[in-house]
Amino acid sequence: MLTGKRAGRRAGFFLLFFIVWALVAPASGTTLAAVPQFAEDTTTVPLRGRVIKVENLEPEESVRNFVKQEQLATVEITRGQFREQQLPLLNSLMGHPLFDLYLTQGREVILWGEVDEAGKLRQIYLQDFARDTYLYLLAGLFVLALLLVGRRKGLVTVFTLAVTVLAIFFVLLPMLKAGHSPIGATILVASGVTLVTMSFVGGLHWKTAAAVIGTVGGVLVAGVLSLLVGGAVRLTGFSSEEAQMLLYMEGGPLDVRGLLFAGIIIGSLGAVMDVAMSIAAAVHEVHCANPRLCFRKLFRSAMNVGRDVMGTMANTLILAYVGSTLPLLLLFMGYQMPWISIINSDLVATEVVRALAGSIGLVATIPLTALMAGLLQFRVSGKERPGSNMERVV
Repeated sequence: MLTGKRAGRRAGFFLLFFIVWALVAPASGTTLAAVPQFAEDTTTVPLRGRVIKVENLEPEESVRNFVKQEQLATVEITRGQFREQQLPLLNSLMGHPLFDLYLTQGREVILWGEVDEAGKLRQIYLQDFARDTYLYLLAGLFVLALLLVGRRKGLVTVFTLAVTVLAIFFVLLPMLKAGHSPIGATILVASGVTLVTMSFVGGLHWKTAAAVIGTVGGVLVAGVLSLLVGGAVRLTGFSSEEAQMLLYMEGGPLDVRGLLFAGIIIGSLGAVMDVAMSIAAAVHEVHCANPRLCFRKLFRSAMNVGRDVMGTMANTLILAYVGSTLPLLLLFMGYQMPWISIINSDLVATEVVRALAGSIGLVATIPLTALMAGLLQFRVSGKERPGSNMERVV
């Protein structure tokens, strides 16, 4: 009997690992790089290869003003119909750390291939380094750590994480691409993800309901606040290069301002769920320890827990946004820009609204969850005795 249970657990571990890998792999394999346009009688195909040999060359006199070094590499195709074919590749280095891809022997690379009408691979062009293998290994290590430390809860975490990734990539993004309202679609998906996650983590009883209501309420506060303040300060939504590129995407321009506010909702969802479940679980434990506590004392206990959690979680959101803008802040400091110019720029204003609206939504989650947790527990306690099946986590 024990052997059967262990086999079932192992099968579940491998199944969930495969689900997460299958969801993460297509996402990490995509690229924002534009497909190069070749001759009309050829087609473009993505390829993967390995550098077999590299020879460093001096650039020609006519291009030395912008090409600092050239590399003549021999690359072997490692996957697909052109596998094991070896082709020459000329790599130009311009002395720019962002654009230069310095090739070394054994390096895995991603290529664009030019295929003629006869199906012959004419030429290859360097696109980027192959990084996905290490990303898959890191994702596998993350899943393994969850399973080893969390065991059953870790298994549930992997499943809910898979559901979240599935909802974002196969529900939210297609809805946004189809032209649906970014804020409406994001709130709908966020509510669904919250309901599924909370149900599996907390079980099907009152504390899960309180956590779901608190999370949805906090997310709504963050979304509405960012919408109102963003409109008042005239945020354009074009503070990033990716947002600017959406104007030229096939299918027509999207609601970029709406995407900005939708991103604020998604960015604060994880922290808000954490706070809501912590408060609801605390009220449950307090009630189990003393079932005779009234609603006022349960609410007071929940608020005390929420105040302690609030400081660390608010720091988490603020530091996450500040960490992503460190190069920008150093740029402002290096060029000694005046404060009035910095705080009024669209890019900085966007990040400030993103961080503060999300944090205010998190703070609003605390009294809302405390109120619902205390109220629901007080109502349930008169019908269910402590320790009954309704009180146990499913």
